[in-house]
Amino acid sequence: MPKQIFVPARGQFDNIGDILLRRQLLDWLRGNGPLHVYLGQSPAGYAEGLRLRPEDVQYRSFKAWYLAALRSAVRGSASYVFKPGEIQLTMIGMKEHLSMLPVLALVRARGGVVARVGVGSRNFARVPRALIWPSIALSNLTLWRDSATAEYLGNGSVMPDLGFGEGGGGAAAQSDAGRNLLIVSMRADQPYPSTPWLAAVREIAARHGLHIRAVTQVLRDNDRTIRLAADLGGEAVGWDGTGHDGQEERLRQLYRRAVIAVSDRLHVLVGAVTEGAVPAALLVNPSDKIARHFAAAGIHDVSIATAGLSATELSGQLEHLIGRRESIQSQLLAARGDLRSANDRLDQVLSGVPAR
Repeated sequence: MPKQIFVPARGQFDNIGDILLRRQLLDWLRGNGPLHVYLGQSPAGYAEGLRLRPEDVQYRSFKAWYLAALRSAVRGSASYVFKPGEIQLTMIGMKEHLSMLPVLALVRARGGVVARVGVGSRNFARVPRALIWPSIALSNLTLWRDSATAEYLGNGSVMPDLGFGEGGGGAAAQSDAGRNLLIVSMRADQPYPSTPWLAAVREIAARHGLHIRAVTQVLRDNDRTIRLAADLGGEAVGWDGTGHDGQEERLRQLYRRAVIAVSDRLHVLVGAVTEGAVPAALLVNPSDKIARHFAAAGIHDVSIATAGLSATELSGQLEHLIGRRESIQSQLLAARGDLRSANDRLDQVLSGVPAR
């Protein structure tokens, strides 16, 4: 008899990228048993974006969900799957991994499965690694979303980020037909882009006859979106934080019309590439996050450290990326094959077949 699968789907409610990951995992889990989904005090639009089904048992109360998981684990009828996404290795960030240890131990003792799929670490400190290790050791299956996390935390292998499984993409997305946009979306918690950065984006748009759209995929970036649209001579596609599924569809429609997407947010670029746009991480501050997550999907050299580069140098690098559209989409197709393999492994483990 299929076990009840307890899975947290709570995330940053102002971040559509979190929805992409959790929705994909929930879709993977269906068919393996009834889902018991913890949402927390999420707004209605967030839950709608996850496309939960009537048969999914939803919990707003952590206590109610936790007690239900304990009762099910005692009966031997529970499995547990960690939410995908980024772990912040701090005491707050590891709350799920520490607080769920009694449930995990009971699940394993009573023949259930513990799985961790599509997770990556934000930081790599030694002490938090020791604290999270018991949780990792209790997992039947661990699939990290980047190689740096796999090397740091161990006890698992690497898969592409779950977000690469969404969207259209593939051979149809390689065509230039109907693509007349350049997408920009930048983090509000980073310095504002430099004059050469802005000039390079304007130059590429002019060279290819593209209209600039500055978009908001994370609500806290909205003011930056408006400022970028003004400075780049484009239009802003903002967001008021409601209707997550509607905003995602608006963004996807734009990504399907984009030749290139310029951003320092991982899941803006993931969403864009899955709709056929070329991803360009034009970074104001150095970071390896986007590079290592795209590398896990077999897509390399999409990050550009812009400090000290002229507008001409930056536009040249953007031009080079545009020339790689066909190969990037081919790599995306391969990454989706890897995701299907990861899905198969998860199905096998949940059905009682040992992971390979």
